[in-house]
Amino acid sequence: MILRRVARPLLASIFISGGINALRDAQGHAKTAEPFITDTFDKVEGLVPDQVPRDPVTLVRIDAAVKIGAGLALASGKAPRLAAVALLGSLVPTTLATHRFWALENPAEKQAQQVQFIKNASLAGGLLLAAGDTAGKPSLGWRARRAAKKAGKRAEKLGKRAEKSLTD
Repeated sequence: MILRRVARPLLASIFISGGINALRDAQGHAKTAEPFITDTFDKVEGLVPDQVPRDPVTLVRIDAAVKIGAGLALASGKAPRLAAVALLGSLVPTTLATHRFWALENPAEKQAQQVQFIKNASLAGGLLLAAGDTAGKPSLGWRARRAAKKAGKRAEKLGKRAEKSLTD
């Protein structure tokens, strides 16, 4: 459908652009994200394996790679539902790390960050729609329910046949 061919690249463009910018200035992005990263790892101490990187620059680069890779996948329609979920998983921590308007004192800066936070919440809504878009095909849940219903009917028929053969 033409709508998906236009909407997916438009939605993906902000993530691809943001990922490229993060790679170009990983140090700057890491400096902004560092307080959030430190707080988060402090709160989940002992729950996160030691293999998970804690260096803010490394985490920014990983996040950038996810944004670029999943953004390109969404834009091109390759595994768009998975790509949308990956982008959503990247958007949430990015938003919490960089648009913490509730922690700011300056009213102008607070308002600017609140606008960015709401913009990202809107993007999350678009990603949720993309993640749920089956492109007109039945969802996995629908197919599972249908298969279960068919299996139940077959089992009932087999049961009736077995009962009939036993009584004959």
